Amino acid sequence: MTRPGFAAGRAAYRLAGSLIRLVADWALPPRCPGCGEPVEADHRFCAGCWGQLRFLDDMGCASCGLPIVPEAGRGARCATCLASPPVHAGIHAAVAYGPIARELPIRLKHGGRIGVAETMAGPMARRMPEGAELLVPVPLHRWRLWRRGFNQAVLIGASLSRRTGVPMLRDGLVRVRATPLLRGLSPRQRRAAMTSAFRVPDPARIAGRRVVLVDDVYTTGATTGACVRALLAARAASVAILCWARVVEGADD
Repeated sequence: MTRPGFAAGRAAYRLAGSLIRLVADWALPPRCPGCGEPVEADHRFCAGCWGQLRFLDDMGCASCGLPIVPEAGRGARCATCLASPPVHAGIHAAVAYGPIARELPIRLKHGGRIGVAETMAGPMARRMPEGAELLVPVPLHRWRLWRRGFNQAVLIGASLSRRTGVPMLRDGLVRVRATPLLRGLSPRQRRAAMTSAFRVPDPARIAGRRVVLVDDVYTTGATTGACVRALLAARAASVAILCWARVVEGADD
């Protein structure tokens, strides 16, 4: 039987917790992840930022994910992918890269706003490839991880795993050498810079699995391409790419 004093103490504890949350909500209201304006709830965008996001769906090319004519239908492939089929099992992005879509990874990686990973994971979860068996985040080199303190792909992957039930293998890939910044390099230079940059430390945990590679932004595909090749070399059954944003021709930037 619960003692009266204990019950009263527990009620007072709950009341104190509620008061603390009310004060915190008043002093630190939820903010739009795009512009920082106060909003009604965490992970919600203001009307202005929401209107600037271009959400993607599965009506694009089944391989590269880029938009194609609606008449092509679901599962169709663009002319480029038909002529030169990629080795990955598809690119799935939540939104097209643009001013607001770009702001979230910046706030996460360089502003230390780790809660933004949860915001990004929500729309990404709806783009989870069918039949996914294992999430593998794109790794950082240990020196960059030491400077930043966290890997944004791991944070996003952990939230995706909680939302979808697909397990994440945090160390499924490791970056075995530091790579230069790819901005300003030609496609050939980017590929050369990423050659042999990644390794699967335990191929037995990858072999035969339908892997989803998790990253924040897909641009030229040099980094994810190197990751995909390493995972396929470890005998993954397939490797799809899931990201928050990707560059789409014609999107605002």
